[in-house]
Amino acid sequence: MKKIFKAAFIAAFFQLTFIGLTHAQLTALPDAGNKRATVSEQVGITDVTIHYNRPHVRGREGHIWGQLIPVGYVDQGFGTSKAAPWRAGANENTWIEFSTDVMIEGQPLPAGKYGIFIAFDPNESTLIFSKNSTSWGSFFYKPEEDALRVKVKPVAADKSIEWLKYEFADETPSSAVVQLEWEKLVIPFKISVDVVNTQLASFRRELRSEKGFTWESWDQAASFCAQHKTNLDEALLWTDQATGPDFGGGQSFQAWSTKAAVLDSLGRNAEADEAIKKALPYGGVNELYFYARGLTREKKGKEAFEVFKMDYDKHPDEFLTNAGMARGYSAIGDYKKALPYALKAQAQATGQFNKDTMDKMVKNLQDGKDVN
Repeated sequence: MKKIFKAAFIAAFFQLTFIGLTHAQLTALPDAGNKRATVSEQVGITDVTIHYNRPHVRGREGHIWGQLIPVGYVDQGFGTSKAAPWRAGANENTWIEFSTDVMIEGQPLPAGKYGIFIAFDPNESTLIFSKNSTSWGSFFYKPEEDALRVKVKPVAADKSIEWLKYEFADETPSSAVVQLEWEKLVIPFKISVDVVNTQLASFRRELRSEKGFTWESWDQAASFCAQHKTNLDEALLWTDQATGPDFGGGQSFQAWSTKAAVLDSLGRNAEADEAIKKALPYGGVNELYFYARGLTREKKGKEAFEVFKMDYDKHPDEFLTNAGMARGYSAIGDYKKALPYALKAQAQATGQFNKDTMDKMVKNLQDGKDVN
């Protein structure tokens, strides 16, 4: 009886094990040794991720494009598609994911995850973004699932590339060119984003989250708008939140100076001046110094001197405030009074850049020249 029970147990064990293996298998090398790979990069603030399998040439140089990878659409002899493009890699679908809306070769494509297929042609290939990103290859490709098709021109590679790869190239703040590279060919396509509107949409979303409970977040969003001269009416509302009583920004030089910048961009100069007056009492050494430096660049010598003097009175006889007083007196043309402050700052200077700056400043004042 025990032997019968033991034999039945072993038979059941192997049967269950076999059934289990049909649903879950141990990690192993991918089919045909094709390497799995993922490449990801930001374009603007948009995350772009490509997941693919990397076939290798394996001695087939000269027989890849137009042979292993056929021209156009073909019947692969399996699946439902009788006119299938190439899967743009090996094994399961190659897919690409965008965290925001993008433009592909100038054509709009919404945020999302897409399968990539290519109908290869040596003169002009068709790049296909499919709503189906989960299939195995292109055996079941359906044109009605296409989200976008664009024409791209293959170009010759500088050298032979053994393992297929995707790379980002020609990056700018708002665009990048993705290059599929294999054997002696490169198939490129350009991704571009509307950086400003994408950033604004992100700000609006994040300001409704826990990030919206600090004045710094509201200030950051408003400052972006001031710098780019965009969305100024909404930016002014954001400065109201930053300088309001809820989050503590009402006692911040940064928050009030951002509000002044937005008002100035709106042409509301008197209100901008009032905002700056509120900002100045809260300014630290660096904030006041660099604000005054901005005034000197605008040739507002008297206003610059007043801010440099305020900074010096709050933080007397420091390197930066002595340098500031030298610049302030120079801005109103009093080089004689500027020189003693420059000499003090020269003696206090640390670091080669500061030392060189003060040496030049002292010489200019001795020569009767403006240091600004």
